[in-house]
Amino acid sequence: MNKTRGHETGGSEAGGQRAKGMTYADAGVDIDAGSRAVELMKQHVKRTFRPEVLTDLGGFGGLFSFDSSKYRNPVLVSGTDGVGTKLMIAIKMDKHDTVGIDAVAMCANDILVQGAEPMFFLDYLAVGRLVPEKVAQIVKGIAEGCCQAGCALIGGETAEMPGFYGPEEYDIAGFVVGAVDRDRIIDGSRIAAGDVVIGLPSSGLHSNGYSLARKVFFEAAGLKLESYVEELGRTVGEELLEPTRIYVKQVLPLLDKYDIRGLAHITGGGLTENIPRILPDGTKVVLNPGAWPEKPVFTVMRRLGGIAPEEMNRTFNMGIGLVMIVPGIQVDALMAELNDRGEKPCIIGRVELGQGKVEFRSEEV
Repeated sequence: MNKTRGHETGGSEAGGQRAKGMTYADAGVDIDAGSRAVELMKQHVKRTFRPEVLTDLGGFGGLFSFDSSKYRNPVLVSGTDGVGTKLMIAIKMDKHDTVGIDAVAMCANDILVQGAEPMFFLDYLAVGRLVPEKVAQIVKGIAEGCCQAGCALIGGETAEMPGFYGPEEYDIAGFVVGAVDRDRIIDGSRIAAGDVVIGLPSSGLHSNGYSLARKVFFEAAGLKLESYVEELGRTVGEELLEPTRIYVKQVLPLLDKYDIRGLAHITGGGLTENIPRILPDGTKVVLNPGAWPEKPVFTVMRRLGGIAPEEMNRTFNMGIGLVMIVPGIQVDALMAELNDRGEKPCIIGRVELGQGKVEFRSEEV
């Protein structure tokens, strides 16, 4: 798990005198720091282990004993994603213990919407300079995300790449594998006119639209990470580092109880681009933009950047992180259970006959 690879070095003879041989450290790669980073992250990684995990840290591959008896006809579902330019905020704030949650969230939520239970996760972390304490904080966030998603962190790699990344720079990619019964796959094919669209709230920007958000806050408005914004109730940096919500434990138990015909993770492209990905031919979704409370961060960005509503809707999640599409007859029971689970669901729209698009119409739905 998260190991730094090195190579052997040696001396050379020149002019009859022993010349000092170059080392990997001379090239900017600290093997000892990599080993220390592994020791520091162990406590965080082991928190995520499930009974199916057969290996400890340090092996060449993570072993996971897949319990096929839980499924009649199991299908493996995989996903991969990163965190994007949100990492620039973490680097500038020197706060690294939450972006790992984002890495897990972007992957776990993506396979959840197909009805899959996330089972295990792997990470790839590339750094310009390996600082063990910083790496441990990043992995701490990844482990926290795995705990929230119920999946085990069974492997990963930390690559120190001086000259490719700046000394303080790093990037994260994540990979998740889950499972679902073939006849329980949620693909949106049974969505029909008359179905109801339920939205689960986001925590804010999640991990999308940060290139525009940074332009709005730092260039257009001239704010700084430490600038306090009254409408946000906190600093710009604190708002932008708010972790992405992970919906696995809230939604997975509902899949066997309700006829959930479609799920959409609202990421880059917003509601406008993500919902059509699950709509069958001959249908569209009509959303009522007044049906859910807009997060203050979106109101502030719209004002500071003069961003048109259409651009906001196709760039940001606008306060809805996950969409569920269900038959109208089940809405009341599902809404009640979501509320009992501590969620704040909103009925945000309906399915109509149409051509696979999302329309925004201010009306009761």
